[in-house]
Amino acid sequence: MSHTFTFNNDQAYQHLLDLIAVPGLSGCEDRVANVVMEKLISCGCRPEWIFFDDAHHKISSEFNVGNLIVKLPGNVAGARKLFVSHLDTVPICKGAVPIREKGRVINQVGTGLGGDDRTGVACLVTLIESILTNKLPHPPLTFLFTIAEEIGLLGARTVDIGDLGHPEFAFNIDSGVPEHFITSAIGADRWEVEIHGKSAHAGVHPEDGVSALLIAAIAITDVEKQGYFGKVTKKHGRGSSNVGIINGGDATNQVNDYIYVKGESRSANPLFIDEITMTYKNAFNVAAGGVKNNRGTHGSITFSSWRDYDPFKINKRSKLALFSHDIARHIGFKPKFIHVEGGLDANALNAKNIPTITLGAGQHNAHTINEYVDINEYYKGCLLAGYLAVN
Repeated sequence: MSHTFTFNNDQAYQHLLDLIAVPGLSGCEDRVANVVMEKLISCGCRPEWIFFDDAHHKISSEFNVGNLIVKLPGNVAGARKLFVSHLDTVPICKGAVPIREKGRVINQVGTGLGGDDRTGVACLVTLIESILTNKLPHPPLTFLFTIAEEIGLLGARTVDIGDLGHPEFAFNIDSGVPEHFITSAIGADRWEVEIHGKSAHAGVHPEDGVSALLIAAIAITDVEKQGYFGKVTKKHGRGSSNVGIINGGDATNQVNDYIYVKGESRSANPLFIDEITMTYKNAFNVAAGGVKNNRGTHGSITFSSWRDYDPFKINKRSKLALFSHDIARHIGFKPKFIHVEGGLDANALNAKNIPTITLGAGQHNAHTINEYVDINEYYKGCLLAGYLAVN
């Protein structure tokens, strides 16, 4: 490895605190994107290297900004590399007040912290700042700060490869332990079902009604009995599923005639994802046909599903894996290739034929009020990203 990378720990730490403190729920990432731009321009990033794409228009008219993209021209020969982090945080992180305590950044108030993924955003800001202020040699580099990762990887899914400069491969900074290289992850379906029953007075003539809620309860119970709810382990496949949203009903004295249910199915095997989803569909169909009123009228359903993101697996002998492994070993890390059960922007980028590994920068217990950032791991993540960029 011919080039070294250094950065200022104090500045890197301040970037992390500053960015965690800025709200940025999915669809409302403009404020944190503006802070990122201000920081980059102040350290010498030219405005013409920075732009927003039109991802927000592709996703929803209610979104206020697209993906933020920064393209640094190379000053040495080499293929373009892409570095990625996401701007949005989940709702539990709203109002976070980061403070330092015993080698960690924690939250002073009872919400989530937002280390997922402000560690990645701060890491990339630190990386760009160090390259420009220290005038480090580097090949062409693209930095992608995505929107709407937390609600389905939407920013990464809609980004145009041409806007990214057709990178050879990518590094997604969105995990915890820097020495754990995520080279494979599950895929997922999202599914929803509308259940139609028949309304009746629940006290006077309940026998005239067909309860949509009862249909939902029977179907979900059936899925659980078949072993397809929660963690799913079969001889021919492994995965998970969940029912996350149930809406409907207006009064306790009315037999419920409409229920909306939404859930997900996950697996590293695309065919097993299909199997889990079909188990739900079949269970709802059977339950709808089995719940009848005194005249034999039964319920009905409308079921729809879609592939939210596909699973991926990076070959451990690929150029990306070998390069990452060698760089990590060179700076004293002990890299380990791992699989995770969650979706990442890497899923969407690998689906676009951009080989992408996810790296850590110290975030832990994401999406909970116990979230924290390990500061030493954050520094190690910044160091690793820097060496990957300049070599």
